[in-house]
Amino acid sequence: MSPEPSSRPRFLDAGEAALVVEFGTDVDPAISDRVLALDAALAAATPDGVRELVPTYRSLMIHYDPLRLGRDALVALVEERLAAPTARTRAASFWTLPCCYDEPHGEDLAEMAAIMGLPAEKAAAIHAGAIYRAYMYGFAPGFTYLGGLPEEIAISRRTKPRPPHDTKVVLVGGGLSAIATFSMPTGWYVVGRTPERLYAPERQSAFLMEPGDSLCFEPIDAATFASLDQRAEAGEVVARRQPA
Repeated sequence: MSPEPSSRPRFLDAGEAALVVEFGTDVDPAISDRVLALDAALAAATPDGVRELVPTYRSLMIHYDPLRLGRDALVALVEERLAAPTARTRAASFWTLPCCYDEPHGEDLAEMAAIMGLPAEKAAAIHAGAIYRAYMYGFAPGFTYLGGLPEEIAISRRTKPRPPHDTKVVLVGGGLSAIATFSMPTGWYVVGRTPERLYAPERQSAFLMEPGDSLCFEPIDAATFASLDQRAEAGEVVARRQPA
């Protein structure tokens, strides 16, 4: 069970220069909100000695210089910030991301659907019909971990990685969905592909979304994908954004 939102977090050391503030054990919106609130509070007035803030599903890792800021002093600062919640610096957004589930883009869709006892078209419709929360970036630049995957397609990850997939693929595995920005081997199932670039280092904001944003996938055919992909590669944002 996750702790109640009012409970005190755990303070865990990650080596001699990082402190992990852990709020729970589950992939849960309430826990994520606490993580992001602390991240915003520290980012708004970063204490001297804090080097980097890394939010995850359930915790915030704080990299710090122990020669400038002691662990006990950092814990005290965190508890002080937790006692005075700070709003996010940017209001959460809702994104609609185009996604092609057709071949060759949804290359593992039929396999995943068969394992889950579903027709491929039904599995795609279930995936596209859900609302997801962007919990965190990790593993590779722009790799976006999404909660909210429906139970009907909550497949386990593969026991062995499959060969490298294409860029900008939409994945499922381990009870989650994800978007991978780079080609790589994976234990996830590739169910579709989005033309949108969630990571573009030349943009003013390299990452399209922020943790805490929500999104849905809009099914498109292969011809529409090809057209939107050209526009996205030229620098256009082809996903639609609105206030959450």
